[in-house]
Amino acid sequence: MASIHKKPDSKYWMACFYRPDGRRAMRSTKQTNRQQAQKLADTYEAAYRQKWKARQVKRVMRDLYKDITGERMTWKTVADYFKDWLDTKEPELAENTINFYRSKTKQFLEQLGAKANAELTEIEAVDIISFRNAELKRVGTKTTNHGLKFLKMVFKHARRDGLIVDNPAEFVDPVKVKDSIARRPFTLPELKTVLKNCDPEWQSMVYFGLYTGQRLGDVATLTWENVDLQAGEIRFETQKTGRRQKIPICEPLRRHILTLPAGENPEAPLHPRAAETVQGQGKTSTLSRQFAEILMQAGLLARKSHKKKEGAQGRSGRHEINRISFHALRHTATSLMKNAGVSASAVMELIGHDSEEVSRIYTHMEDATLRKAVNALPDIT
Repeated sequence: MASIHKKPDSKYWMACFYRPDGRRAMRSTKQTNRQQAQKLADTYEAAYRQKWKARQVKRVMRDLYKDITGERMTWKTVADYFKDWLDTKEPELAENTINFYRSKTKQFLEQLGAKANAELTEIEAVDIISFRNAELKRVGTKTTNHGLKFLKMVFKHARRDGLIVDNPAEFVDPVKVKDSIARRPFTLPELKTVLKNCDPEWQSMVYFGLYTGQRLGDVATLTWENVDLQAGEIRFETQKTGRRQKIPICEPLRRHILTLPAGENPEAPLHPRAAETVQGQGKTSTLSRQFAEILMQAGLLARKSHKKKEGAQGRSGRHEINRISFHALRHTATSLMKNAGVSASAVMELIGHDSEEVSRIYTHMEDATLRKAVNALPDIT
């Protein structure tokens, strides 16, 4: 039988009981009444010994709560909890991250159907598995596992908050990642062909992509405020990782920047059309498709049929990964600098490594070293 006792510094009774494996456990009853505390302690022990599911525990706890307080216990619905969790996390996360979480929440609730309005404790592992498997039919393995990781995190918080006893996603395994297509860098002749098929704004985007090694979203949203020609630097915060970047401007890029039309507003974007697209949609998918079209015109990507295939799910479905894309400029910059003898550490600092540990190691690299690194890149302007 469970026992109860009080700690010297607490007014509440503690429940003491033994788990099925023989280990002793203690839980606060949050009760000052001895009789009510003992009743809760016995319930805790029964739940552990009989390995009750969350729904059974909820039913008993609801009855106990009504006996003790005379009021009916209310529980959050799945939809309500996810909404509250997202609202709480929004100020803490990057825009792209919170958008991804909101998208996965919408898809998870749609997958649940009517169960989305059920109490949070009604969710079981089978619901998580169903979502995972449905995602795998729609998107790639990495995106599927990213969505699963998100669910694990949300339900972990719900358990920590005391809203559920078991985390239904805890023991759901991720999908095995199949061998992905290795992205490759552009060759210099390919880059020249690409530039011939670009309009002036896309030419500029390619120059910035190569000479800064940054992602499409960051290149598209650069403003004149980010460019300091006097210091010869581009300074900004990356959208994906929130990393503060300070990139020396190499001579070819400096000459190109001087040709760009600049107004008096420092917040004006360097690439107005691209910036408007990203800011309006909150993502770079449209720009990625535009660049893919440029690569097709350059003969570097096979033109795809727009005829809908059987079982296809439109733009939200699984997408084929191309070996070359705008992101390949990042690989190109890395390869060209390494081939020119630039150290791996300097390349990682310049490109902006995603690992916080690596970033900390190279935070204090000399500016001269980084300037030497970018100046190792060939002039394609």
